[in-house]
Amino acid sequence: MELTPEQRESILGWRLIAPCLGVIGLLIIYPILYNLYLSFFDVKLTGDKIFVGLANYERLLKDTAFYGSALTTFIYLVGTVFGSTLVALLVALLMNLEFPLRNLVRTLILLPYFAPVISVVFGWQFIFDPVNGIYNHVVVEVLGIAAERRNLIGEPKTALFVVIIFDIWKHFPISYLLIVSKLQSINKDQYEAAAIDGYGPIGRFIHVTLPELYFVLGTLIILRFIWNLNKFEDVFLLAPNVETLPIFTYYAAFTGIIDQGFAASVSVVQFMLLSFLIYFYVKKVLKW
Repeated sequence: MELTPEQRESILGWRLIAPCLGVIGLLIIYPILYNLYLSFFDVKLTGDKIFVGLANYERLLKDTAFYGSALTTFIYLVGTVFGSTLVALLVALLMNLEFPLRNLVRTLILLPYFAPVISVVFGWQFIFDPVNGIYNHVVVEVLGIAAERRNLIGEPKTALFVVIIFDIWKHFPISYLLIVSKLQSINKDQYEAAAIDGYGPIGRFIHVTLPELYFVLGTLIILRFIWNLNKFEDVFLLAPNVETLPIFTYYAAFTGIIDQGFAASVSVVQFMLLSFLIYFYVKKVLKW
C-alpha cells in the first residue's frame, strides 16, 4: 500500500524526533518512574528491596522533621522569590533612567549571577565568620549594635535568612534582565498620555508600568518557585543546616541511617508540587 505524502511526512517527523525522545526517556522519564518505584520499597544497603506498599508515605505523614523541612522550604521560597523579584524590579526601574556610567553599572549588576557558586559561597562564609568575619567586626566592634559575635550561618534559624539574602543577591540579575528589557519596550506615548491625565510618577507606575509588566512578573514568580523548590547546591554549600526539601531528601538517602525508599517518597511529594506549579504556569501564564 502506497503511503500518502502526509503519511510519509509524519513518519519522517517521528524518525527525526525519535533520538530526542529516547534521550528524554532515558534521562528524565526513567529516573522519575524508578524513583516512584523505590518509594514503595524498603531499600537495604546491600541493594535488596523489601516491598512495603504505602508505609513510606504513612511514615512521611507522621514525620515532624518532614513538616519542619516543608516549613523551611516555604519560608525560603517566599523570601527568595518575592525578594529577588522586588529587588530586580527596583533595580530595573533605576537602570531605566539616564545617568553617567549607566552601562558600567549595568555590567556590574550581572556579576553575582555569572560568578561561580563555590567562589561566592566561600566569600559569604568569610563575611559571616564569627571570628574573622567582616559582618561581626562591623556590627560588634565598629557600630556596637550587638554585644557579642554570633555565628549566623551556624545557627539554623539565622542561617535560613542568610541563605535567603544570598539567593536574592545571587539570582536577582536574571530577573532584572527580563524586567528591564520589557521596560525599554513600553511605548513612551503611554507615559505622556498618563501625565496629561494628571498622573504623577507613582500613578504612571501603577497604571502604565505594572500592567505592561504583568506577564513578565507572573512568569518570573512562577518560574522562580519552580527553580527554587529544586535548589540544592546554593543552600547546601552555604548552610547545610538549613534543611529545605532537597537537602532533607539528600540526608535521608545518603547520610546517617540511609533510607532511600523514604527519601524516594519525599521526592515523589516534591515532584507532585512541581507538577502543580508547572501546570499552573502553563494554564495561567502561558494560557495554553
